[in-house]
Amino acid sequence: MATYKVRVATGTDLLSGTRDSISLTIVGTQGESHKQLLNHFGRDFATGAVDQYTVQCPQDLGELIIIRLHKERYSFFPKDPWYCNYVQICAPNGRIYHFPAYQWMDGYETLALREATGKTTADDSLPVLLEHRKEEIRAKQDFYHWRVFLPGLPSYVHIPSYRPPGRRHRNPNRPEWNGYIPGFPILINFKATKFLNLNLRYSFLKTASFFVRLGPMALAFKVRGLLDCKHSWKRLKDIRKIFPGKKSVVSEYVAEHWAEDTFFGYQYLNGVNPGLIRRCTRIPDKFPVTDDMVAPFLGEGTCLQAELEKGNIYLADYRIMEGIPTVELSGRKQHHCAPLCLLHFGPEGKMMPIAIQLSQTPGPDCPIFLPSDSEWDWLLAKTWVRYAEFYSHEAIAHLLETHLIAEAFCLALLRNLPMCHPLYKLLIPHTRYTVQINSIGRAVLLNEGGLSAKGMSLGVEGFAGVMVRALSELTYDSLYLPNDFVERGVQDLPGYYYRDDSLAVWNALEKYVTEIITYYYPSDAAVEGDPELQSWVQEIFKECLLGRESSGFPRCLRTVPELIRYVTIVIYTCSAKHAAVNTGQMEFTAWMPNFPASMRNPPIQAKGLTTLETFMDTLPDVKTTCITLLVLWTLSREPDDRRPLGHFPDIHFVEEAPRRSIEAFRQRLNQISHDIRQRNKCLPIPYYYLDPVLIENSISI
Repeated sequence: MATYKVRVATGTDLLSGTRDSISLTIVGTQGESHKQLLNHFGRDFATGAVDQYTVQCPQDLGELIIIRLHKERYSFFPKDPWYCNYVQICAPNGRIYHFPAYQWMDGYETLALREATGKTTADDSLPVLLEHRKEEIRAKQDFYHWRVFLPGLPSYVHIPSYRPPGRRHRNPNRPEWNGYIPGFPILINFKATKFLNLNLRYSFLKTASFFVRLGPMALAFKVRGLLDCKHSWKRLKDIRKIFPGKKSVVSEYVAEHWAEDTFFGYQYLNGVNPGLIRRCTRIPDKFPVTDDMVAPFLGEGTCLQAELEKGNIYLADYRIMEGIPTVELSGRKQHHCAPLCLLHFGPEGKMMPIAIQLSQTPGPDCPIFLPSDSEWDWLLAKTWVRYAEFYSHEAIAHLLETHLIAEAFCLALLRNLPMCHPLYKLLIPHTRYTVQINSIGRAVLLNEGGLSAKGMSLGVEGFAGVMVRALSELTYDSLYLPNDFVERGVQDLPGYYYRDDSLAVWNALEKYVTEIITYYYPSDAAVEGDPELQSWVQEIFKECLLGRESSGFPRCLRTVPELIRYVTIVIYTCSAKHAAVNTGQMEFTAWMPNFPASMRNPPIQAKGLTTLETFMDTLPDVKTTCITLLVLWTLSREPDDRRPLGHFPDIHFVEEAPRRSIEAFRQRLNQISHDIRQRNKCLPIPYYYLDPVLIENSISI
């Protein structure tokens, strides 16, 4: 007789355990065990438990390659989902085999798991293993479908009418949610997440944290009358009372300095949308700024042409917003513009706005506003630019270029790579909860009755239209971070902490990816000859980039360096890039005039007419302001159950080389974190959004 010692680990999240019967079959190269019930005296498979069992076989099974977990009804108890972390088996010769699961078994089903060693198709020779790969992919492609949410945007995960066979009872691990928040005027259709596979949904802890935080805050807004008031704000200082007690060093700085030109320029470098500004070498014809206009703001002994040649002039162009229609909010027509803003980086090391035009078409009704204009004219012109920044940030940099693209990466991964594939093991931590939060995001932002319909000038169609335009111009090179800085001409711009920190994280990540990739892919031929890898890349090109050749996204990968670059882009997009545009959004938006989502009066067409009263009347009303800030507050605060970048508690890699690479990656991130914190001690406004301890492995909020 051959004795196999088995350890089965159940998840630690609340209600991960099960009362259903669990049986085990072990498959080796020299035979297969009988199906054995895993049962001992007392409770089996409780939350957080690691249960130990013994399986007797008539003969040695040889090298263990697959196990099957069978989940069946136990007595009269209703069906009870179970989250299995892993199974470890100690063979008679003392060798320990690890079988990672890290997934839910919801119904009465059988789950086949491969031994944890990472293998591409070329590494498998046994017919049973090759068939297992094919069957796993076939099953996932039957289950996970691509679906078009809005034409012109990346496809997303669709699970048609998902209800596992035999389900008669409400899943106790996921409380039902009808989408209505007491006192909140938006019906947030969270039923969009109801039929998500349990493996794509928030943990119980994260679900509870998310909703418990949102409900009381919404109710407090309602009780204070903020969600029913359609009037203008009477005083600017009243806006600070929206979130009493919820302040930070940065949010307080924003409220105090938002009107200053120095802070306006600072936000282009280290705010929540730091990837827009680019060096200007020639003033565009559509923005007829002259030397006489801006000479007073450039300093003595220089001129506009000289500053252009020195590389000190920068441009923020919001042309992508041009012509987008607006909607009514609170019964009042909203307004929109696509401004241009010229900035100068002076010898004192500050980025300063020197000219603003509120249209892409110059003319008598479109003056160029200057710092020398009246206080309220200049402030309102800057506020219009900040309004355009809201959409550039929320629609493009945030929702499209991180959330929606990351979801496409995730779904292509699930559909094309089996769990034993080294790329699956490398990438799966960076997809955690992305489908769940995107399902919520579509309900919150892009549904009738959601934020875009209730709190934004552009409405649902306009907000989506901005993203469609942006996707049609998105390129592969723009997602390659080092190239992006060079292409925008900002690679040597002082005080650009976003660039410094993002490149530090990118370099650490690229080294980590290089070590993993070169371990599993020893040659270019191994990359080109991996059909599962190529299917993953092809599907991303088709469903995320909509097959657009001009995007420059590859249809296939042929070399190891190409694969390293591709995977680094994927992981960076799903982690650090999202942190840069998400983590600080509430700090920069809590003071609404700094980041308004709507404007109630048309862009100013003549100078000298703006007053405090017209400025206040142009800003969003109280209700619109509070709806927008409440949703942004909810969607920018990471719920509990966090996993910072580089922390991988799920053991997918078991080989020594990748385990060493993971530890070295952590050490590099720790050093980056230390360097950032030391630098921030000397800064009036700390920049910490790319501190690795604050970066999530995945987009989960």
